[in-house]
Amino acid sequence: MNEPVNPSTIGAPAAMYSLGVATTAGSRLLHTSGIVGTGADGSISPVLADQAATIWSSIGAICAAAGFGLDDIVSYTTYVVDGEDLSVVMAARDAALAPNRPASTLIVVPRLARPEWRMEITAVAAH
Repeated sequence: MNEPVNPSTIGAPAAMYSLGVATTAGSRLLHTSGIVGTGADGSISPVLADQAATIWSSIGAICAAAGFGLDDIVSYTTYVVDGEDLSVVMAARDAALAPNRPASTLIVVPRLARPEWRMEITAVAAH
């Protein structure tokens, strides 16, 4: 079982995530690579919201293929190209993960490996 850790003695999370997540000893773990908004057909939408939805859908597919669900995600790191609308990124995250609140890191970067990629997410799941 994954347990959110949000001590009242420190600052609260700034959005819908947990400051930490404790996992049971001996949990099975899944680590994803950095997932980008490329569809199964190789297409990439120029629209950030579409890329975000594709990324979370892809992470869901990876989780399912390994016997996990999105609710098993304990932490993730999001990389977003500088100048992008972070509210779009957070809305996609909230839609994909609610009510789960994994640990989260958001990093703004100057660019990713390909110019058409506007964001990338890596995740860790446990159960």
